[in-house]
Amino acid sequence: MIFVGIVAVVIFFIALRGAEQTLVPEVRGKELAEALLELQIKELYPRIQLRYSQSSRDRGLILEQDPAAGTIVKAGRRIRLVVSQGVMINRVENYIGRNIDEVRMDLQTFVSSSGSSLLTIKEPVMYDFSPAPAGTILRQKPELGTDISGPLSLEFVVSQGPENTLMTVPQLVGLSLPAALELIGRTGIVFEFSLREIREGEQGEMVVYQNPPAGTSVTSNTLVDIVVNAPEKLAVNEVFSLFSYTIPRNPYPLPVYLEALLPSGERIRLISVDFPGGNFTVPYRLPVTSVLILSMMNREIYRRNVGYSQ
Repeated sequence: MIFVGIVAVVIFFIALRGAEQTLVPEVRGKELAEALLELQIKELYPRIQLRYSQSSRDRGLILEQDPAAGTIVKAGRRIRLVVSQGVMINRVENYIGRNIDEVRMDLQTFVSSSGSSLLTIKEPVMYDFSPAPAGTILRQKPELGTDISGPLSLEFVVSQGPENTLMTVPQLVGLSLPAALELIGRTGIVFEFSLREIREGEQGEMVVYQNPPAGTSVTSNTLVDIVVNAPEKLAVNEVFSLFSYTIPRNPYPLPVYLEALLPSGERIRLISVDFPGGNFTVPYRLPVTSVLILSMMNREIYRRNVGYSQ
């Protein structure tokens, strides 16, 4: 009898719960994972359909739902969700004139029905000197309009920028370290820092030497050696040192920046510059336990804690 009573109670609560009503949430335009979570909260269940859309940016977003948002339904109801598969492409586009890095990002959204990449870039990419900005696609193969019947590899010839472009070395000696870093970022010179102790009569944390000298006409890939002296005095728990990290060589300079995450939680940028790769060195004066964060093309590639020994 006890068992029968328990079963009756369970059936009663299931029937009661099934009769509960809930409001259908608005999930159009949301990521699938977010939409599923909202339906779960409302005790609703998805019935998913896939469909191609007009934009590659729609991939993974909810295009349609049925019933519509605001409809009152019973808990446990199935909600039809139409999810974007992105753009269906059947012919090769014209990539000439576009930046190779932007194209790489776009191609990540094109996948076949099996989930593998539909279009990929053949590596290594070929580079050629050109008046076009560095990174610009000059030639492509297959050509515009070629039919896509399955996974396809694209061959690109990309601009390396003009050959042997001349520039004038800026005046760095006499600048404070922050001013020198800002000028380097604007001029885009290839640089390498080193440090030395402060000498009598000097103001600390200044550029005291550069080679080639200011005003020298050099090619854009010429390395400029820069020496900065130490500060006159450091605060308690403060470090003055040289950040150094070897960045792989690139065919042309890419956006690189070094930031510091302070113990207070504030994040400051020390330098932002287009850098071709090699030994990336930047002097810094920071509180101990700060974190140095190096990024390339908005992607973090390295981080290091600032300690007493540095």
